[in-house]
Amino acid sequence: MASQLHKTLLLLLLLLPRALLVKASLGSQGRALLQWKATLRSPQSLRSWNLNSSPCNWTGVTCNYPVIGRGRSVIIEISLSRMGLAGPLDALDFSALGSLLRLNLSYNQLGGAIPPTISALSRLVSLDLTSNQFTSKIPVGMGSMKELRFLSLSQNQMVGAIPPSLSNLTGLVSLHLEDNKLVGVIPKGLGRLHELMYLNIGVNNLSGSIRLKNLTKLRFLALYQNQLSGPIPFEIGNLIEVTNLYFSENLLTSSIPSSIVNMTKLESLYLWGNQLSGFIPLKIGNLIKVTDLLLSKNLLIGPIPSSIGNMTKLNILYLQDNQLSGFIPLEIWNLIEIGNLIEVTDLDFSKNLLTSSIPFSIGNMTRIERLDLSDNQLSGFIPLEIGNLIEVTNLSLLKNLLTGPIPSSIGNMTKLNILYLLDNQLSGPIPSSIGNMTDLRKLGLFDNQLSGHLPMEINNITGLTYLVLSNNNFVGYLPPDICNGGALQYLILSMNNFQGPIPTTLKNCTSLERVRLEHNQLTGDVSQCLGVYPHLYYMDLSFNQLSGNLSPDWARWHNLTFFRISNNNITGVIPTEFGQLTKLRELDLSSNYLQGEIPKSFGSLTLLYNLSLGDNQLVGRVPLEIGMLSNLELLDLSSNNLAGRIPDQLGNCMKLRSLKLNNNNFSGTIPLAIGNLVYLQDTFDISQNSLTGEISSQLGKLVMLQSLNLSHNSFSGHLPSSLTYMTSLSTVDVSYNELDGPVPDSPAFRRAPAEWFAHNNDLCGVVRGLPPCVSLGTPTKDDRSKRHKVVVIAIIASVVFFLLLFIFIAAALRFHKRKRPPVPVDDNHIKEVAFSILNFDGRDVYKDIIEATEDFDAKYCIGSGAYGRVYRAELASGELLAVKKIHLPDTEGTCDEQPFQTETQTLTQIRHRNIVKLYGFCSAPRHKFLVFEYMERGSLGSVLRSETAAELDWVKRVSIVKDVACALSYMHHDCTPPIVHRDITSNNILLDSEFKACVSDFGIARLLKPDSSNWTMLAGTRGYLAPELAYTMRVTTQCDAYSFGVVTLELLIGAYGEVLISILSSSPINDSFVKDVLDRRLPVPEGQVADEVVAILSLALRSVDNSPESRPTMKQVSDKLCAVRTPPPSLRSIDALKFSDLMSVEI
Repeated sequence: MASQLHKTLLLLLLLLPRALLVKASLGSQGRALLQWKATLRSPQSLRSWNLNSSPCNWTGVTCNYPVIGRGRSVIIEISLSRMGLAGPLDALDFSALGSLLRLNLSYNQLGGAIPPTISALSRLVSLDLTSNQFTSKIPVGMGSMKELRFLSLSQNQMVGAIPPSLSNLTGLVSLHLEDNKLVGVIPKGLGRLHELMYLNIGVNNLSGSIRLKNLTKLRFLALYQNQLSGPIPFEIGNLIEVTNLYFSENLLTSSIPSSIVNMTKLESLYLWGNQLSGFIPLKIGNLIKVTDLLLSKNLLIGPIPSSIGNMTKLNILYLQDNQLSGFIPLEIWNLIEIGNLIEVTDLDFSKNLLTSSIPFSIGNMTRIERLDLSDNQLSGFIPLEIGNLIEVTNLSLLKNLLTGPIPSSIGNMTKLNILYLLDNQLSGPIPSSIGNMTDLRKLGLFDNQLSGHLPMEINNITGLTYLVLSNNNFVGYLPPDICNGGALQYLILSMNNFQGPIPTTLKNCTSLERVRLEHNQLTGDVSQCLGVYPHLYYMDLSFNQLSGNLSPDWARWHNLTFFRISNNNITGVIPTEFGQLTKLRELDLSSNYLQGEIPKSFGSLTLLYNLSLGDNQLVGRVPLEIGMLSNLELLDLSSNNLAGRIPDQLGNCMKLRSLKLNNNNFSGTIPLAIGNLVYLQDTFDISQNSLTGEISSQLGKLVMLQSLNLSHNSFSGHLPSSLTYMTSLSTVDVSYNELDGPVPDSPAFRRAPAEWFAHNNDLCGVVRGLPPCVSLGTPTKDDRSKRHKVVVIAIIASVVFFLLLFIFIAAALRFHKRKRPPVPVDDNHIKEVAFSILNFDGRDVYKDIIEATEDFDAKYCIGSGAYGRVYRAELASGELLAVKKIHLPDTEGTCDEQPFQTETQTLTQIRHRNIVKLYGFCSAPRHKFLVFEYMERGSLGSVLRSETAAELDWVKRVSIVKDVACALSYMHHDCTPPIVHRDITSNNILLDSEFKACVSDFGIARLLKPDSSNWTMLAGTRGYLAPELAYTMRVTTQCDAYSFGVVTLELLIGAYGEVLISILSSSPINDSFVKDVLDRRLPVPEGQVADEVVAILSLALRSVDNSPESRPTMKQVSDKLCAVRTPPPSLRSIDALKFSDLMSVEI
């Protein structure tokens, strides 16, 4: 026993010095960590870090434990990932941790700067600071930590450039800098990190080219979401070990290098969201290990390589949003080869120019979960075999040329959540098997030729949130339980032939947000079938046969912004409670049988911009509270029984663009305050009333007004001379009054027919058909007596005649009102209610634009230029506008305000059907923007380089050339002083839905004033600039003529800009036949169209002559294009005509 105790004491004596030694060696390291802990906020996870225990026992700390008698224990690893640590790092004394090998502080909330002293960790092998809140630059001293093998600073807010010193870390295997705010170029020295296997610097603001060709051991390379530019280097093919390549969302250009097919170990290839052009490499199928191939959102052309059929492991194949053309390869659709692609779960070929039909063999892709072939030119039937795709949750075939019925087998796709077949030419009924798709959430079949009744089985889809079947030929009743599940949000069935009542179950469908049932034959009492919808913002029931009263309960639709129920059989009064709909922007109750007075509560609808109450039986006076509607742009109270004076308060509605008060019983004079409505633009109609007195000279302030109708009243006196200031007038009708004296001498009056001035007293002047104004001397007493008798007799006869005529018309109108047929669709209605900005400081409209674009979010951006970006703004009413937001200083680039002022000044002074219409502008401290009419098809350039180019047949292209020529002719020859656009390009020519062309973007336009030198700095777009601007800098109209020639050739040939000019300057083209030079996406033109194309080509070639004096003026071009032409006898047919012959063609 004593012997055992002796041995134990001896062992303790031997170990005691070592224990003391360990405590001494860890003292400085422990103190350093405790000092750092003291600076952290609520470090609850570090409770074990205290003076009462060894650091080797602390949470996240690892020490080395040497063999007894050989060295001392030290901290070699600190791993505190996901510990909830918050605070700075600069309080940590790194010099005390010289033995540290691994430091992991990832996924915490550490912030501030990464201290330069971190470079004291000279033995560190792994440093992981992922997902914190560091905001400094990367310390340059990190380049001295030469033992590093793993470095991750990703998911922070690091700024500045990547320090070149990192290229000294020659042993580095993994470098992760992604998701920061790094700028500058990729250091060339990184190419010397030959051991590097994983490199991720995505999601930064890096620029410049890719320079990493020597990293032959790389397996993972991610450069996505930067601003890298230039081509993908051909040497990328040398990186044969790479399995994952992510270059998406940059500015990379040129073609995909063919060498990429050498990277045979690739499993993921992400090149989407760049500006890559050219063909997809033919041998891309060599990449047989690829599971994800994403080439979408580029400018790729040509066919889809058939070799893709060899990529047997593909799960995701994205080629959408390019300009790929031709057939989808047979090797992909072929029954045998398709078996190689059975692993595909996500296939997207949308937004290309692909043709052919969908093959039967598509049914073999049984594992596919999402299939999108939309927005192509696919034709033929939807194959029955599509029903085999039972795993699909999202099927989109929209915007193609598909015909035939919807196959009944589609009901087998029971996992479908989204089915979009809209905008095709499908016919026949919706199959009843659709009721099997009980998981369906969105069903979009609009813009087809579908017919028949809606199947009752649609009621089985209880989770349906989106049902859009508009613009088809459906008939019959609406399914009674259409909102059976209570989830329906969008119900859009407009432009069909549905009849019967609105289902009463909709009354309790409180989930509804948008309802459009217009243009059907629905009947029944609306007050019985509509309930209270707290989320509803859009309701259109117009052009039906609905009856009943407007319910006061509808005032509880608190989010309603748009309500139309026009052209129905609604009776009763307008509820006063409607004044509670304070978010309302448009209220259209016109063409019904409403009675009573206009509620005074309407004065609370201060956001209202369209109030249409015309063609009813309203009585009483116009409430003075209407003057409180400061945002009102369109007011229609016509064809009622309103009486009294036109209220002066209407002059407070400063934004009014159209005012219709005709066909009422208004009396008194025109209020002087009408002159305040200086933005009246479309119509001012007060005809068919009992207004008297003289026509106010204040009307002369309405300089933007296009249509003025004062007819069928009792106005007297002269037409005020101030009407000559109304330079925008296109129609003016003052007939059936008691006016006399001269008609104002202005273009609008000179062009007017005599009928617009008929049945007055003694009007005379410039109108053809009116007598000239001459002095007749002083009449004698007998003359005056005879004239007085004649006048009295004429007045009595007229009163009797008009009394009888009034009785007859009133009876006819009463009968017509009772039997009124459905009113046809007015194609211009949408344009009539278009939004405009009319307050020059933008304060009253600022909120509307900000809400519509979510504060100019990038997802609404539809174009950009040197001076601003253009956004698509869909107002709550559904109307579309184009908003051009000007770059502001230090935030978005160019800070020159001149383009904003130039474009505003120019477009407010000119008006032409082929010049984009400016609705107004807003200038505020945060934003400056202009608001234009929305051109549905975008720019000509985008159309020519998109899938819709085939829609642009020769007839449309000829028409576009004529439109542009007319616009430029007007600017050069009809405006004083002439206006030079200076940037005519295909991107600055916009197309509406009917392909009408409008010239846009006047930011650098210039007025050619005779007292100015007209010399300027070079501006415009390369490839479209006239050559003389390189040495004269003198702006002339012939500069536009040259640009017009380039655009015209681009339209006809298919190449554009500098590429086009290069083609034209080559000698081989002169020996080419014209038919071979024309855009090959279209068949060769024939007949009269071919003659026009030849004429246009000839004019275009003359317009791009290097000598400005040799170019035709735009008036000459416009006149020649508008003239009817026949080919001269000596002109050969277009099949035999050579390009060199065009200059000799007589036009």
